This record gives sequence, structure tokens and C-alpha cells, in this order.
Amino acid sequence: MKRTRVLIADDHTLFRQGMRNLLSSESDIEVVAEAGTGNEALALAETTRPDLVLMDVSMPGLSSFEATRQLKRMRPDLKVLFLTMYDDEDYLLESMQAGASGYILKDSPTEQFFTGIRDVQNGGSYLSPRMLAQLVDDFRTRIRSNIPQPRLASLTPREKEVLKMLAEGNSVKEIAGSLNLSVKTVEAHKFNLMRKLDIHNKAQLVQYAIQKKIIQIQVPA
Repeated sequence: MKRTRVLIADDHTLFRQGMRNLLSSESDIEVVAEAGTGNEALALAETTRPDLVLMDVSMPGLSSFEATRQLKRMRPDLKVLFLTMYDDEDYLLESMQAGASGYILKDSPTEQFFTGIRDVQNGGSYLSPRMLAQLVDDFRTRIRSNIPQPRLASLTPREKEVLKMLAEGNSVKEIAGSLNLSVKTVEAHKFNLMRKLDIHNKAQLVQYAIQKKIIQIQVPA
């Protein structure tokens, strides 16, 4: 029997260890590596050749979505299943755009978790039932209201990058230097992303970035 080779990418060590123990209880699954960042996931995927990557949404360094895009470019046959605590439609949409085959919530029952892994590994896709119900409810609401909702997924990868850097307190000039772009180009990205998200000032931008977990507030110990 062929075993599914799994790479766990999550920045919480205890969670990774718990997942390894859970997955090891299944005879058709083998954990081949653990990564704490997106960059580590890329490096380990190249050396350990997993069949499937369990990807957390929020990790330090390279974003999980960009890591997924790079993994899929490197190995189009590699399956990526997002495993996250965030029942957020923008994250769901961005994970699908990046090339993921599934999105499952960390508080899902064990049976759903293993169903998701096997459905994705067999070439299908999987969404947590709660996320699927949320999408249906949101769709019905938007049909009734006929009002388009601003979506993080409507931004280009570059606009998302500029959004994150602005929310972290970088000036347009600093962003231009970091990304090797002209100030005029960064200003254009800033204008476009604020227009798409219906954001009108820096305070709203920071609030949106915190709400969508684009940046995280560090709580003092």
C-alpha cells in the first residue's frame, strides 16, 4: 500500500508535534518533514518530496500563499491543504488562487480532517463544512443586497505586498526602495488597493490589515 507522504508547515512546534502523532496513527500516511516557516517548507519540499503539504495560514517570513504558489510552480503535482484556525473567506479565496486543493479548520473533527487529506490526495478538493455553509450564506446575502463586498482576493500580489508594508508603518519611499520600484509606482499601487477595499485613510488600512491577519499585534509578555 502506497503511503501519503506529508509535510507539516506550521510555526507552532507543539501543534506540529500533535499533528505528527495524529497522522502517525494512520497506516496510509507518513510524516516526512516539519517546517516552521514558508521558506523552510519550500526547502524541505525539495529534499523530502512529500505528496501533500499541510499549510498554516499565518507564519513568519514568506507568506503561506506565496509559498504555495512557489511549491506549485516547483511541483505542479504536489497537493496543498490549508489547515487553519481562520474561518475567513478572503483567506479561503486566496489559498485557492495560490493553488491549494483544500481548506480545513483546525477545530474540525478528526474524521473530517482525514477525509480532507484523502480527498485532496486522490485528486479532489475539500472545504470544511462550516466554511462551505458560510460561503453559501454570504452568497445569499450578497444576492439579496446586490452590494459588492470588498475582497482581499481582488488585489494583485504586488498590491497585497504594498498593503502589508504600509500597514507595518513603512512610508511609500521606503517601500519603493525595498521593492526596487519607483515612488510613483508604489503610489499607484496604494491608490488602487485603497480604492478596491474602499479604504480612505491610514487608520482604516491598519485596521483592515489587523482584521485580516495581514499583520499581527504583538502582545507584551
